[in-house]
Amino acid sequence: MQKLFFHSLFLCFLSVTLLLTKAQDAPNNSAIEALSRIKGLDLEANPALKRAVLKVLATTRGTPQFVEIVRDFNLTDQGNDLLDCAIKNSTNSTGPEAMRLLASQGQTNLVTTALQGTNAGPLITVLGNTAERQFVPWLTPFVADSTRELSLRKAALIALTRTPDGTQYLIELARNDRLSADLRFIAMAELNNVRWPALKTLAAKILPLPQSNNSQPLPPLSELLQKTGDPTRGAQIFHRPEVGCGNCHQIHDKGTDFGPKLSEIGTKLGKDALYQSILDPGAGISFGYEAWQIELNSGDESFGIIVSETADSIAIKTQAGIVTHYKKTDIRTRQKMTASIMPTGLQLTMSPGELVDLIEYLTTLKKKS
Repeated sequence: MQKLFFHSLFLCFLSVTLLLTKAQDAPNNSAIEALSRIKGLDLEANPALKRAVLKVLATTRGTPQFVEIVRDFNLTDQGNDLLDCAIKNSTNSTGPEAMRLLASQGQTNLVTTALQGTNAGPLITVLGNTAERQFVPWLTPFVADSTRELSLRKAALIALTRTPDGTQYLIELARNDRLSADLRFIAMAELNNVRWPALKTLAAKILPLPQSNNSQPLPPLSELLQKTGDPTRGAQIFHRPEVGCGNCHQIHDKGTDFGPKLSEIGTKLGKDALYQSILDPGAGISFGYEAWQIELNSGDESFGIIVSETADSIAIKTQAGIVTHYKKTDIRTRQKMTASIMPTGLQLTMSPGELVDLIEYLTTLKKKS
């Protein structure tokens, strides 16, 4: 039996080697599939196989497959290409995976050096999108140093709100009056929208949202339904930072792919349902958009929507639209949340008239006939 097993393994190894050797200059799906069968093998023990693997690797730079090959074969000499991959994919799932791999290989010096250069912006974004506490110390200097470029400081602030440690840091800055004036408005919008109840409550006390429009009481729903708003103004309100609809929803590929797409929402929901979704978001949670809280053995956590699950792993999409795959053996606990991902109190960021304008805009988003 053992002899038969090793014979089969040898034939599989031989066929994979031949297939990889024939890999051309363009990415070869068959070759990439072949690699998955032998991941974890010691390439140093077989120079021919190593050359074939490196040939496939060269054709996949900048892609998810590149990161997977580097990880699966523990290639520790690809740091610069991993860094480049993270920079070019800062807003999708590949970037954070490349960044995590760099950190796990101890190549953080490449990142800290690059943060001082022209690629600091996308690197800050990808560090935030990992949603891991280990990267918080790399982000805090940008917020604290008023001599840094404002766009980078704003990006770092947003990135810090992806973790409770980063959020706590920002709250303490504001509490101790060490948050610069040019960051206070964006801090109000971001910190009042974090998902940790205790931190959100604390942020609301220290950096409350502007109250100029919020003091106006809303008319009854029956009265709101009789009003006609301005859809042009409504579109502007939808994308306003403090309202933040685009942080979770897409309209015609603009915005973040996290919650339900709204390009045809006016066809699916009437005005009454649209008002209810804003005024009482917990009343109905769309199937497939339930939020999950994941706690990892490392102490890190993830929060988002489960987009896929196998016997060995789950994939979580965060509010930033980033999909991360986690091994189930790395997960300590996971809990399905009963509350809606959509924040409550959204109407407090608008006047009654602006709310009517927003609803009017949403009703115009209909399926093309």
